[in-house]
Amino acid sequence: MTQHGFHAGQSRARRASDDADVIVVGAGPGGSSAAYHLAQAGLDVLLLEKSTFPREKVCGDGLTPRAVKQLVGMGITLEPADGWFPNKGIRIIGGGVRIELDWPELSSYPGFGLVRTRRGFDEIVARAAQGAGARLAEGVTVTGPVLDEETGRITGVIVRDTAAAGQARNGAATGDGVVTSDGAATGDRVAADDGAAGGERTYRARLVVAADGNSSRLSLAMGLRKRDDRPLGVAIRTYYTSPRHDDDYLETWLELRDGNALLPGYGWIFGIGDGTSNVGLGLLNTSASFAHTDYRAMLRSWLATMPAEWGFTEETRIAPVRGAALPMGFNRTPHYTRGLLLVGDAGGMVNPFNGEGISTAMESGEIAAQVIIQALARPDQASTELALQGYPQALKDAYGGYYTLGRKFVGAIGHPWFMQFATRHGLPRPTLMRFTMKLLANLTEPRGGDAADRVINALSKITPAA
Repeated sequence: MTQHGFHAGQSRARRASDDADVIVVGAGPGGSSAAYHLAQAGLDVLLLEKSTFPREKVCGDGLTPRAVKQLVGMGITLEPADGWFPNKGIRIIGGGVRIELDWPELSSYPGFGLVRTRRGFDEIVARAAQGAGARLAEGVTVTGPVLDEETGRITGVIVRDTAAAGQARNGAATGDGVVTSDGAATGDRVAADDGAAGGERTYRARLVVAADGNSSRLSLAMGLRKRDDRPLGVAIRTYYTSPRHDDDYLETWLELRDGNALLPGYGWIFGIGDGTSNVGLGLLNTSASFAHTDYRAMLRSWLATMPAEWGFTEETRIAPVRGAALPMGFNRTPHYTRGLLLVGDAGGMVNPFNGEGISTAMESGEIAAQVIIQALARPDQASTELALQGYPQALKDAYGGYYTLGRKFVGAIGHPWFMQFATRHGLPRPTLMRFTMKLLANLTEPRGGDAADRVINALSKITPAA
């Protein structure tokens, strides 16, 4: 038996020609989660990140209890002294109503959320993967897949030093190596091929995980394009110094308007606890206003209605206004094909009910890792492939019916009259809003629970996963 409990020669053993068992492209929450769980199981994992840490990422920085559960499962300490700012729940404001809803107390999920800027968050999760044994290479851009000529199966990736790639685009070439981080415990480093122009080289592996975000260059190169029948959101955010920085609720405002019509989206104010607040807004493409909205002007107009003492002015803004797309409801499929597994935004896994993507990215990373661990333990390629084909079904089991409900919800709130009706008649009813909060945040007991849990779970199970 080997140290991992498998006979020598079984298919889990890395081929001599490979640089790793698994290559993970993208060290965001999804990629780092996958790398962590793979490395914990004893697999040799190469985690490739085009940026260098710390790095920015457009996000609301709010973490639901689902995300907190994933962090705890990765052994990450969440003490306030380390920069984690806890919150009790969500405050919703709209139609003249203000309601505070605490996160539910569940056996399956903790009863609190967190706020942490993505500039620090992503590095913490990536370092956890590194600490588990994954080899992390920063500053490398994956430029394309390596494909088997006979099967079209991905067998690796072509990478270039990010700095070299940028210089090459400007007409310069460099032989600089890949910017890397030391491997955990062993001190291993991932080196570039110094003989390749501009630091370009090839890495090979049994399997590749695409965790390279909404644009997912790797998925596109494998012929996987976005689906037009899935919702898409756009979010913008910036930071202000503000006395609201230590608010222990995530505050959302249902007051985005096109003239007098309410739009399908919300504005948010999330205190970070360090003297600043993350402030932004998101809008769904189910609105007729989506294509021609000036989001920065909408943000300015919305913030102009806030009390002056909150400090949301140009004088207190400390960061640029940045935007990003939110790929929702499985907007890129299939999630497995020819040796490539998609996780997080690369597979369009943002929750269509609320625009939250960190928890689903980390959960899908764990699901992908568990499938890969089982697949690479199979004795031959045919049985390995059979196990890998189960990944899309595992995702459908986890989110399929729920995301179908979410797509119907998104379609409904795209009608201004429905949004107006829901705000006017729903917000004043605390019991209904507690149910709605559980539904939107996907926070229920998987078995048993209260009436709301049972209704939501039943709806998710009976709704077809498309």
